[in-house]
Amino acid sequence: MKTEKTNIVHIIGAGLAGSEAAWQVAQAGVPVILHEMRPEVQTEVHQGGGFAELVCSNSFRSDDKDNNAVGVLHEEMRLCGSLIMACADKHKLPAGGALAVDRELFSDAVSKALHDHPLVSLEYGEIKGLPPADWDNVIIATGPLTSPALAGAILEASGEDSLAFFDAIAPIIYKDSIDFDIAWMQSRYDKKGPGGDGADYINCPLNKQQYETFIQALIDSDQTEFKDFEKNTPYFDACLPIEVMAARGAETLRWGPMKPVGLTNPHNPHVKSHAIVQLRQDNALGTLYNMVGFQTKMKYAAQTQVFRTIPGLEKAVFARLGGIHRNTFINAPKLLNAQLQMKTRPNLRFAGQIMGVEGYVESAALGLITGRMAAAQAQGNTVPAPPLTTALGALVAHVTGGFMSGPKAKFQPMNINFGLFPPIELTYKDEDGKRLRGKFKTRFRKRKLAERALKDILAWR
Repeated sequence: MKTEKTNIVHIIGAGLAGSEAAWQVAQAGVPVILHEMRPEVQTEVHQGGGFAELVCSNSFRSDDKDNNAVGVLHEEMRLCGSLIMACADKHKLPAGGALAVDRELFSDAVSKALHDHPLVSLEYGEIKGLPPADWDNVIIATGPLTSPALAGAILEASGEDSLAFFDAIAPIIYKDSIDFDIAWMQSRYDKKGPGGDGADYINCPLNKQQYETFIQALIDSDQTEFKDFEKNTPYFDACLPIEVMAARGAETLRWGPMKPVGLTNPHNPHVKSHAIVQLRQDNALGTLYNMVGFQTKMKYAAQTQVFRTIPGLEKAVFARLGGIHRNTFINAPKLLNAQLQMKTRPNLRFAGQIMGVEGYVESAALGLITGRMAAAQAQGNTVPAPPLTTALGALVAHVTGGFMSGPKAKFQPMNINFGLFPPIELTYKDEDGKRLRGKFKTRFRKRKLAERALKDILAWR
């Protein structure tokens, strides 16, 4: 289908979504101007000025393309020439079955690729309002920490209330400050992942009394107080502060980030740990480790006091303490059309977390889709969204309201998951014709959904 041709694409924001979008546009042969306010204007959580800077974690989560929806999304993006995935694969770290990266090397690689691309021009400085009218092909990829001035302009133009939620980041610890007479290296179930050897995590064990004392210390800790306008802002369930999880029940953390299953303490192999804290490598040198799942809203002094009660971390030195910040996103199903354009301002597209997905990979994925759509428009064409049967297509359907039901359905950020994929008709039998049940049936279904997705994305690509 032919549409009005434009000559250049402006992209606001050089995070994961904006960087991926810029790459997709440029690789299609269309000139790009990429606008980034950092390092001139910093956010409350970013530390540098590099593109695609990772903030709350260095993990892209599971890389299992056969049984995990995130792994399927990874593979779909690789098949579509994703810059983010190429740089992640190049700078991956040991992380069991997950794909984790060296933050600095990853950001440097993304930055270099875009700086070196002949069709990408860079302009630094804050865009304080909606783009001028002569920018007729724009992608806003400013993320969940969009500057107040631009966020206000978007809100005014949209006529819809912006939604918001709190997001938290976990502490990072110097490896040489961890006591390995207590801690040990092991992946859960000794699972080997990309770049790993089955011993990719540092594990700190707690007995029942230590765990109960720790939980109470979390609940009683000195925590960040929110401003009046923030008090009714919800948390995003996939990134809850550990204090919030602890307050939900004594066993919540023990069956969440502190679950002890699949791990054996070599210092005391005959005694099962009641709970275990895991730390994941955060840089290529292996000098920094991130506390897995330990997003926190405790004040700094409380963090050092409470976390040093964990066995093995009594003398921990923190390279970065945790924190919490308020994220914003638009009510995408009401505001965006199938081409991810604002219905009332079709010269504006959105990409990434600002449009209502959660997670690094999901943000980059929507940058990939939006970039391809904008490039097609610049060439006088349109490209449809990927099929609903793919992870990429399922994400587009989520942000455009395809999975919302009922007039009172409330739009919320979401990670990719198999629940967003259309059902598939299956006969649940193994190779010998025996009926599958329980977890075997679930795994079989996931594998078939993954196979269908990867087949269908090739046709769209």
